[in-house]
Amino acid sequence: MDFLEFVTTRQSVRAFDTERPVEKEKIERIVEVARLAPSACNAQPWHLIVVDEPELKNKVADATSARALGMNHFTKQAPVHIVLVEEKVNLTSGVGGWVKRKDYAQMDLGVIAAHIVLAAHAEGLGSCILGWFNEPKMRDLLSIPDSKRVWLDIAIGYSAQPLRTKKRKPLSEMVSYNRYKG
Repeated sequence: MDFLEFVTTRQSVRAFDTERPVEKEKIERIVEVARLAPSACNAQPWHLIVVDEPELKNKVADATSARALGMNHFTKQAPVHIVLVEEKVNLTSGVGGWVKRKDYAQMDLGVIAAHIVLAAHAEGLGSCILGWFNEPKMRDLLSIPDSKRVWLDIAIGYSAQPLRTKKRKPLSEMVSYNRYKG
């Protein structure tokens, strides 16, 4: 399978096979791929928490769920959650970000999240990046200091849903060559 086909078949999964645990070796390969993700000035401003203990995983899933809004009601089905915590950038990245008025840590966390979901897909697993959660509750459950930001939670497991057709803007609306054409 070429990379375009690979990316075309990767989707955000919102229904997981609750009878099928994720093999530890697969999670270890996923976090190794994450470890190798690029970051601005090699700052690596992240800490990953792999949550696979069933009772704790269910509490983390509860922290992501907003049933009244119909959000993330599926997260308890996922046997693994990888929580991304923002760490401080190194001096070079921090100064560069200040000078350029860009938050490189945010960009870096997006890059590592992409690496995680693509690595999960390569392992035959489904995933869903979650940005909606109760951050104080997540900090409390995972012993994360108040000084740290909990950036994302990525639910991982075997998919229990069929492949959907991706709905994306056409290239003509989002790509131009040599100058901006909006």
